[in-house]
Amino acid sequence: MATYDPLRDLERFASTVLESGRRGPRQMPMDLYRKGDHYILSADLPGIDPGSVDVDIDGQLLTIRAERTLTTDEDAQWITRERTSGSFLRQLSLGQGLDKEKISATYNNGVLSVMIPISEKAKPRKIEISTENTPQQIESTTT
Repeated sequence: MATYDPLRDLERFASTVLESGRRGPRQMPMDLYRKGDHYILSADLPGIDPGSVDVDIDGQLLTIRAERTLTTDEDAQWITRERTSGSFLRQLSLGQGLDKEKISATYNNGVLSVMIPISEKAKPRKIEISTENTPQQIESTTT
């Protein structure tokens, strides 16, 4: 037997009203992690046409835009409609030490993956120190 939960119904009603009146771009959930000498950004964009996805860099600002349009039958009588349509936007400020020229992106199974490599200048490197006897190497990290 199903139990009646007035809070669940109120939450569903409130979210429907608030979402339907919402203007402007929606955000997309994302993960960002470092693996080796790359940062990897994964953004969920299910049901998005890959042709509508746009990734731009302007200075230090990385912008991801996407558009979802839902096809509707004019004769349809909706029972529930939880999938949103419209514009999606995410902006990230990129820090120093990234190779912005080599950023790449792929879109597969509704997930946009953006690979952001660390620049060669920002990677740790060894500096050779010579002495009168033998050369030694000391590890240095550039920040």
